[in-house]
Amino acid sequence: ESNFLYEIMGKADSCPAPTKPNLNWHLINHSKADHDLRHLIVDLSRACKYISYAIQTTEAGLAGTKNEFGEDQLALDVLADNLIREFLCESGLVCCYISEEQPDIVELDPEGQYSVVFDPLDGSSLVDANFAIGSIFGIYKDGNVIGATPREQVAAMYVLYGPRTLLVVSLGNGKGVHEFILNDVGEFVLLRDHLGIGDDAKNYSPGNLRAITTNPGYKKAIDSWQEEEKTLRYSGCMVADIHHILSKGQGVFSNIGGGEGSKYPDGKLRHVFECGPFAFLAEEAGGAASDGTMAILDKEITSVDQRTQIIIGSKNDVESVASLVS
Repeated sequence: ESNFLYEIMGKADSCPAPTKPNLNWHLINHSKADHDLRHLIVDLSRACKYISYAIQTTEAGLAGTKNEFGEDQLALDVLADNLIREFLCESGLVCCYISEEQPDIVELDPEGQYSVVFDPLDGSSLVDANFAIGSIFGIYKDGNVIGATPREQVAAMYVLYGPRTLLVVSLGNGKGVHEFILNDVGEFVLLRDHLGIGDDAKNYSPGNLRAITTNPGYKKAIDSWQEEEKTLRYSGCMVADIHHILSKGQGVFSNIGGGEGSKYPDGKLRHVFECGPFAFLAEEAGGAASDGTMAILDKEITSVDQRTQIIIGSKNDVESVASLVS
């Protein structure tokens, strides 16, 4: 590839900007991604094309195995995890990765300069109900994810497999959050540039509602949303629910832990490959993400299986809920 040609693409008369920029073009010309990071993001998007096809063609039965957290794995969970691993290996850019489907950090290429954290198929238990599900990714510059904070990510993205397959990505640092759609010829092309989250929410998405029986603060938060006549929007898939916030430009999502003796005192969601990437995207879009006491982006990653509370979305609502549950 000629760096010179990429620099002039869209500027010279003979290389006008495309009517529908694809992901690769956008990463080069808008996000100004460095060469290797661009390749890695494109490789992850290729894996997700195969996952999208597999969702439509693979039976959604149990795989007969359990993941690191004791949850039954679906055949699609295992397939998605394997597909992503194959593309990470092929890239030659990744020293290690953390997946929801693996018990420990998986070492790949000692020469790789990136680490990838991911949930290969969030909401996979909804496949048989034909609900939207998704994949979540966070990218770090080196292999020291444990001990880092999600603010150190150099990119985050997710892919939503619904009536349409959508990819949303950001490289942070004011470069914006951008949405791409998988077209009929298998290319992710720009759908919407610069997704944003307004300060006030009209919709709310409350997860782990069992916690309201042992966490009075969470019950107060739910009651306040109902008193304010916000609209309930909750699917059971974090990717779909967070995408709803980014798509509509407002909203608040929560997953709060129960009180003493509850099964999930810190909430049900994993810090490293669920909450961290979404916090990165939300803040870049003008929103916020908190665990009730601090920003998710500043919360240290202590283990692969670390869980955290999360309130994410419109800033004013995140702050008001955090004051109730902290």
